[in-house]
Amino acid sequence: MITTVITRGASLLAEGRLDELLRDPLIQKVIVLETGGRSGSPLPPRCEALAVSDPGSGSAWNALLTRVSTQYLFYVSPGDVRPDPHAPGRLYDAAVATGAGMVYADYTELRGGNIVEHPVNDYQMGSIRDGFDFGPIMLISTSAARRALRKYGAIPPCPWAGWYDLRLKLSTDRKLFHLPEPLSVVAETGAGADGTGDGDKAAGGQFTYVDPKNRVFQEEMETVATAHLHRIGAWLSPSFRDVPPLSDPFPVEASVVIPVRNRARTVADAVKSALAQRTDFPFNVIVVDNHSTDGTTAILADLAGHNPALKHIVPERLDLSIGGCWNEAIFSKTCGRYAVQLDSDDLYQGDNVLQRLVDLLRRGNCALVVGAYTIVDGNLREIPPGLIDHREWTDSNGRNNALRINGLGAPRAFNTMILRRTGFPNVGYGEDYAVALRLSREYRIGRIYDSLYLCRRWEGNTDAALSIVQANRHDAYKDQLRTIEIRARRKLNGVKGWRS
Repeated sequence: MITTVITRGASLLAEGRLDELLRDPLIQKVIVLETGGRSGSPLPPRCEALAVSDPGSGSAWNALLTRVSTQYLFYVSPGDVRPDPHAPGRLYDAAVATGAGMVYADYTELRGGNIVEHPVNDYQMGSIRDGFDFGPIMLISTSAARRALRKYGAIPPCPWAGWYDLRLKLSTDRKLFHLPEPLSVVAETGAGADGTGDGDKAAGGQFTYVDPKNRVFQEEMETVATAHLHRIGAWLSPSFRDVPPLSDPFPVEASVVIPVRNRARTVADAVKSALAQRTDFPFNVIVVDNHSTDGTTAILADLAGHNPALKHIVPERLDLSIGGCWNEAIFSKTCGRYAVQLDSDDLYQGDNVLQRLVDLLRRGNCALVVGAYTIVDGNLREIPPGLIDHREWTDSNGRNNALRINGLGAPRAFNTMILRRTGFPNVGYGEDYAVALRLSREYRIGRIYDSLYLCRRWEGNTDAALSIVQANRHDAYKDQLRTIEIRARRKLNGVKGWRS
């Protein structure tokens, strides 16, 4: 019924635990992937070697699907992964019952002698980011995979994105089913089956996506994701709506918006960097103080008393998150024609940032402009990978590739009139991504690739030290945003009738 696939050096092979798997009557044989052009020690009976350049490459997966003759392929990710002895059977039963193209499961992690549960998310239409965590084991229907490749084309001979291409094609017509049972143990946190990460301010292995050394890898992933969006009718051509002319008067040309709660240590620096901007237009700084309890309110009140351009707002509502605080600012009577983001623990890099962002909004026919930033520590010293400039962005494909990644960068400057049409979701994570996706559906997004912003990484960040459950919730929310956006874009393209 099943062919197991592992990599040379996997703990299953190193510790002789293959015998346990091979005693399972469902498993016919084991294929060992060998990389680097070197073979290892002789393999046990019913095991065969397959030389590949990379386990995720197109050539590796094409070779596997050619060689496997069983109904299913049981893939075990590289590293110290120990499948439950009953894992193949549990995954097999779920696959047969659901007709899924693939079944994956939760897992546990061994940390300092303790077992920590590591649940993963359900797969949905918007789960197209290449870093989606399927956990360390998967059961793939070989017939469904071959059918997908016959229908949508062979896996391209790419060095890294072969698995990514296959699972996107597989997911187009078949369900990728999540079995919420811990069916394996790993010695430490892994990257999941894809072996990649994404997002700008993601906790954990931060900034993988935007690290310049990964540029070629990410371009390959973008090519595969773009092909998928074409395939499902969600790709948008580089044709944009014009920004409408100003219809309502605004009190100032621009407002710097700073939502804050309990940032007594950093908020004064943020506000002062905003007030220090030199412009050829009038602006103000709107700080929405979300009922701080640590002295932030007193600091802001004192600053506002000495700076008329600082508008200190304390909302009446008690249920606001970051997005809700943004709504308080952009719908207030003090908000300017353009609303420009500044987080309460970050700083503008220089005194011409506001001018440059507004200049591009004025001349670029853009609803949103995004700059570049430099990552610094709590003392404003640059830390790796340093400059985050999103140079992968293009007018021709940026808004499509935005569906694959977890963030567009900072600082962000909006046309307030357009922004008021949608507002922000009242959430504390992903609110900026939600708005950027929505605006990019219709309007051009402008980019500035010079560093305009110091992004402080410290223990006070809202994404610092997230639990697995919190990180999953964040990832699932962004996947849901992508699902909404993909459906909207398909509708915009006149496409109907794809499964939920």
